Amino acid sequence: MNAELLPAIETETGPHPDAAVIWLHGLGDDGHGWSEVIPALALPATLSVRFLFPHAPVMPVTINNGYPMRAWYDLTENDFNHRADLAGVRRSQAHVEALIARERMRGMAAARIVLAGFSQGGAIALYAGLRHAERLAAIVALSTYLIAPDALAAEASAANRDVPIFMAHGTQDPVVQFRWGEASRKGLEAAGHRVEWHTYAMPHSAVPEEIVAVGRFLTRVLAL
Repeated sequence: MNAELLPAIETETGPHPDAAVIWLHGLGDDGHGWSEVIPALALPATLSVRFLFPHAPVMPVTINNGYPMRAWYDLTENDFNHRADLAGVRRSQAHVEALIARERMRGMAAARIVLAGFSQGGAIALYAGLRHAERLAAIVALSTYLIAPDALAAEASAANRDVPIFMAHGTQDPVVQFRWGEASRKGLEAAGHRVEWHTYAMPHSAVPEEIVAVGRFLTRVLAL
């Protein structure tokens, strides 16, 4: 499926970046929402990274009374097993693939590309990353859940069977319930995927300790 290249905030931490992080925002947000996270990651000065914070398309969201907002897919029910509109998920997967392809055209090796995201964005990072044909550097999935877990075994890419996955979740999250994140983590591990799991006493948000942990993870997986 061919997809248009989504507009994105682009920031490089140094000259001639040799790694890229594609970071997907949550429902109703846009790329600006996470674009200020870079300093808090405390990446070493020796690591030159291109960060991309794309803006999701605007669409009506059923669970929000059909109100149009930036979303990676429609949500019809507040239920772990029936939340995601799979046709919309696959459209966003194609958008992510287009962003990866553009980085590959710019000379970035797939093994130097990280997919990251929060909430809806994290769900797409997991969905697209685990199905991507080439081995990626890592996946970061914050306050999110695994879409279509029953299909993963058949659809997962062999290249990313052992891709490092960072997952973090708030124990007080009323939006993406903690038990959904925990079930997703257990499902990934049962399927043989490597998950670094972090929990924090927070609602549906992020805390400084979490961002520092993400920074350490990125530093480790992108170290040359």
